[in-house]
Amino acid sequence: MTTTPPWLPIETERLLLRDFHEADFDPIHAYATDPEVVRYMTWGPNTPEVTREVLDRNLERQKAWPREQLDLAVEVKATGAMIGVVSLHDANTDNSSFGYCYSRDAWGQGYGTEAAKALARIAFTELGHHRIWATCDARNHGSYAIMEKVGMRREGHLLKDTKAHDGWRDSYVYALLAEEWRAANSEYYPGIN
Repeated sequence: MTTTPPWLPIETERLLLRDFHEADFDPIHAYATDPEVVRYMTWGPNTPEVTREVLDRNLERQKAWPREQLDLAVEVKATGAMIGVVSLHDANTDNSSFGYCYSRDAWGQGYGTEAAKALARIAFTELGHHRIWATCDARNHGSYAIMEKVGMRREGHLLKDTKAHDGWRDSYVYALLAEEWRAANSEYYPGIN
């Protein structure tokens, strides 16, 4: 077991992206049982047992570094409210999948974009990733709007590739290369090229 990297937690203007705490059970369970939140997901609504399993897995996973999967709780600094999760799957590779989920109360306030941009920065500057990518239900405008605001581009439209709550869904595939991220962000982070 090694120590947590110095860039964790990740602080943005309004958010703290941090390791999970035991006290996060209730907010996780609240959004994971909301039918609107899980509408386009392949999981949920959660039972209390599933939420417990997810939280326990995250608490165990964060005991070590590096992590195969980097899941971070998203907390609003002004209120201390835990509003969701942002993740890098296959975090030890140079080509990670990217994901997020937020409580409905957090929607439409720019939190998803703020957290996603911060994690993309970490992926490219601290973890040395070559590429991050994500998929979403093609009907989920909110999700792919976040990806586009991060600078990700749509690479594909997969037809009926994933079984969702209401049957087979289409998915969009988005990605961002390190060189694209550096070109778009060089004025904010001098010396990244």
